[in-house]
Amino acid sequence: MPLRFAPSILSADFANLERELGRIASADLVHVDVMDQHFVPNLTIGLPVLRRLAQVSPLPIDAHLMIEDPDRWAPAYADAGAASVTFHAEAAKAPVRLARELRREGVKVGVAINPGTPVASVVDLLGEIDMLLVMSVEPGFGGQTFIERTLAKVAQARALLETTGLAVDIQVDGGVDPTTVRGVADAGATVLVAGAAVFATPDPAAALANLRALATAQEAGR
Repeated sequence: MPLRFAPSILSADFANLERELGRIASADLVHVDVMDQHFVPNLTIGLPVLRRLAQVSPLPIDAHLMIEDPDRWAPAYADAGAASVTFHAEAAKAPVRLARELRREGVKVGVAINPGTPVASVVDLLGEIDMLLVMSVEPGFGGQTFIERTLAKVAQARALLETTGLAVDIQVDGGVDPTTVRGVADAGATVLVAGAAVFATPDPAAALANLRALATAQEAGR
């Protein structure tokens, strides 16, 4: 699978989101973190903002739902215009049913696991999803330090997918920056989320190009 980048607007200027989207037009996706102050302690944006972002974004919306009761709310984000919707395995009550409902809505489906959640816990879901999101920080806030031990989980997931032959992307979210991006790509991730490493720079497009070059160079050296 080709390597793709999904900058996270959690680190963008919330007062100028349409402008911020234009600054990352060279990305593959835009990662939108939806937090409800219940599943995680932070509160970000919800359906009305995501719906409007989908109308103006030059990139497909990759919605990451860090919320309680995704079984109830996730389909609404598909209806709002997200191209992919990821819910947390720790929050979903009926993940297979939810994944199938989202697919019927015509969106890509992702399942996220926190740093303390083993890959083995979602093995039975892999045939139902398009992407496995391995959190490399504890969810809830941007700008956190990458948890190195999550690389082993990424490698484990990649090996498992190669064994099964399933075409499932592995996304990594949290602490991806110029010092970690090579290791993440080398472990087998195919969709990389970067927030502060892109938006907390004077030139997000240049920062993104640098991350892509570093990751691609590592891939070539495998």
